[in-house]
Amino acid sequence: MFLELIAVIFAGVAVAGVVMLVNRTLGNRLPAWLAPVAAGLAMIGVTVASEYGWYGRTVANLPDGLVVAEAVERQSFYRPWTYVVPYTERFVAVDTATLRSHSNQPDQHLAEIFFFGRWAPISQLTTVVDCASWRRAVVAAQTTFSDTGEIDGVDWISPSRKDAILTAVCGG
Repeated sequence: MFLELIAVIFAGVAVAGVVMLVNRTLGNRLPAWLAPVAAGLAMIGVTVASEYGWYGRTVANLPDGLVVAEAVERQSFYRPWTYVVPYTERFVAVDTATLRSHSNQPDQHLAEIFFFGRWAPISQLTTVVDCASWRRAVVAAQTTFSDTGEIDGVDWISPSRKDAILTAVCGG
């Protein structure tokens, strides 16, 4: 966040400097308000580019096996350009490389789910996914696993057939 602030300030100073240099080359024929307006527009442009580029940069740097299950786009009234092209504010990724299951329960998987947000720390949640029954549950402190693969102490939820996490783990 601090580096983005530095980049925005640097862009504003650089564009204002270029406008002032062009104005001097033209014999001070440009209006005096052009340098600060150009600096402000450059700062807004860098901010918008950073906002829209965050998702692509973050997904490109994910390790192998981490699959994006769902991305949440957002529109804001104070960012009117987002009504034309919404930006991705957060997303959920499933670690398919570390999926675990018991040999007696091949349709049930233990999955690590990661939550990424634009200005938020990464959160992790361990989840049990039952592909045969199309349900899932969060592993909590009271959750127990038996030697036969039975799971006890979870609150199962049965989401719609379009659930992103179940689709990512079970393949739709």
